[in-house]
Order: sequence, then structure tokens, then C-alpha cells
Amino acid sequence: MRKKNMKTSLKPILAGLALTGLVACVEDSGSGSQSATPSLAEQGCLRDVTQVTNNPEVALLSSSFSQAGTEVIVGVGPDRAPWRCIGYSDGTTADISSLTNEGTL
Repeated sequence: MRKKNMKTSLKPILAGLALTGLVACVEDSGSGSQSATPSLAEQGCLRDVTQVTNNPEVALLSSSFSQAGTEVIVGVGPDRAPWRCIGYSDGTTADISSLTNEGTL
């Protein structure tokens, strides 16, 4: 019976662990990239959706950057009811609207 070289037998295991680690670092956030700090457009939408809904419990769900204005989806309340907002690079906003089908409530 031959003894296997320890370095040779560990290579496939280490390669698999390295690939698993790389895959775990990739996050699919949906329709846009998100950083740890919201952009001015995202901050503006979070601020203004809070004001329109009179609910301070808001969360950034997604955003899609555009030169014309960033579409920001904000979750409101414990159920994260979706609201849409257009945010601009100077922190101003427009077109704040609920994405919830109000007829089914």
C-alpha cells in the first residue's frame, strides 16, 4: 500500500474552499449596487418617503442609477411596504408613490 503525498491530497480540498469563499463574497442586490453608505439620491428618498408616510421605519430595498435620476425603492414599516421615489444627485426627490395595490388592503 502506497502512502499519498499530503500536499497532493489537500489541493482539491483547498481549491474547493477557496472557490466557496469567493462565491460567498458576491452579493446580488437586485437592480443596483449598494454601498454601506447610501448616495445623496438614496438619502433624499429615504428622508422624503419618511416624511410622506409619516413613518420613520424605512429601509433602502434597491436603487437603479440613471443620469436622469435614480429610481429608489424604499421599504416602509415592519412589513417593508414598497415605495418608489426618484432621487437626484443633489439630494432632491420627485414622484414618490406607493407600490402597494391599495385596492386589496
